[in-house]
Amino acid sequence: MSRKSAILLALLIMVPVIVYFLWPTDESRIRKLFRQGAKAIEQEKIDGVMAAVSFNYTDDYGLTYLYIKEGMMRIFQRMDGITVEYEITLLEIKDDTASAELDIRVIARAGNDVGYAVGDAARPVHMTFILEKQRTTWLVTRTEGLPLNF
Repeated sequence: MSRKSAILLALLIMVPVIVYFLWPTDESRIRKLFRQGAKAIEQEKIDGVMAAVSFNYTDDYGLTYLYIKEGMMRIFQRMDGITVEYEITLLEIKDDTASAELDIRVIARAGNDVGYAVGDAARPVHMTFILEKQRTTWLVTRTEGLPLNF
């Protein structure tokens, strides 16, 4: 076996192993989705927020992708200095669907008033997010426990 053949054989064996260990897991992709979504809300970037939401989003509240987008734009006009605090309490992945339960608090400023817009210091709002995998991307398709009073 020549030196070139040995190097080629080693590369053919090592590349799949390296890809396997470096390729992100579904759990890490979902965690990243929530991290990026929270950051987009804090920066008031509507496109970043909506990048995590499926065009096929529907829920028990009658919300759709477009209603969420318009609602977020109104919130961004009313509030400044938004801070999102969340904790993923449960994450279950089954094939191309996932369920994530989060405890959420949102602090924001409206005019001169600063306070909790979602949840409070003693009790966060508990929400469930249903996600679907589309190719290698996870998107939110439904939520439960959404506070509609802010």
